[in-house]
Amino acid sequence: MLLPEIESLGEVGGRPQCDKCGCRVRIAHSVVSRVWRQFQTTGTAIRGFSSGRPRGTTPAMKYIVLQARRNRRQTAEEIARHPTQATGRPISRFTVAKRLHGGGLFARRPVRCVPLTPAHRRRRSLWYREHRNWRDNEWGRVLFTDESRFSLSSDSHRILIWKERGSRNHPSNIIERYRYGGRGVLVCGGIMLGSRTDLYIFDAGSVNRTRYCNEILLPYVRLFRGAMGLQFLFMDDNAPCHRTVAAEQLLESEDIERMDWPVRSPDLNPVEHIWDFLGRRLAALTLPPVTIGSFDWRCKTNGQQCLNSLLTPSFSAWADAVKPA
Repeated sequence: MLLPEIESLGEVGGRPQCDKCGCRVRIAHSVVSRVWRQFQTTGTAIRGFSSGRPRGTTPAMKYIVLQARRNRRQTAEEIARHPTQATGRPISRFTVAKRLHGGGLFARRPVRCVPLTPAHRRRRSLWYREHRNWRDNEWGRVLFTDESRFSLSSDSHRILIWKERGSRNHPSNIIERYRYGGRGVLVCGGIMLGSRTDLYIFDAGSVNRTRYCNEILLPYVRLFRGAMGLQFLFMDDNAPCHRTVAAEQLLESEDIERMDWPVRSPDLNPVEHIWDFLGRRLAALTLPPVTIGSFDWRCKTNGQQCLNSLLTPSFSAWADAVKPA
């Protein structure tokens, strides 16, 4: 772009009119002069290669990516220490981040799960082997139940705010968080292939053996047992109120067979998919409820819709997941 401008203005005494050319293209006349000298010397005005500051690492340096894959909980500063000690050349955490991004690694929150001991893993593996060949008619006689708590205030750790630098502790930038989620509601529901229970919402207070027997087992589980007959199987997640003597005696007196369920296995329960979807719907409300009464009503209406819309897809996806490949 610059050379045609210089040639169009012509030369004065063998030199281009740098001032006029610089004014026309709005750059300094020294730049015009330097480009012209380069063109006369090399025959081209293309900018030459400049090495610049030496790189601390190279894109082909696989050690940084390998170190991150060996221990994924290391920070960028910790990873930077290893090549620095090996080569004696200090590198920054930003350089490490670029190399990790080039290797396909990005900083993200890990997925959380319940802690499992070797005994827990053996029980889960045994349960899977015993039920991996079950067909739809066998799964169709199992009533899966579960409880879940939904808080009035969001307990998500992914809330972001807009703030200025140095205002970390300003009252407008602080979010109050209750240790156990604050006010909320405890719900219970059950699904089976082609059917479901109503979404039940517990009143204030904890769920003990008496409430569990009177509010869940008698009005819901016993009803399904009467409709299904002796082939009925009842599943619960081994919560303390599920394993009380009163609950065991009630199930025995009503001739309700309980399904053996491995402890700490929420991922095996198809009801968990419905709770997840319900939580997302409540969090996406345009006008979130501010009182327990309105929150109770929103949970009930949205919960019934989730049970109706996700009953078959949730159960089918879960059944396919536990089937052998």
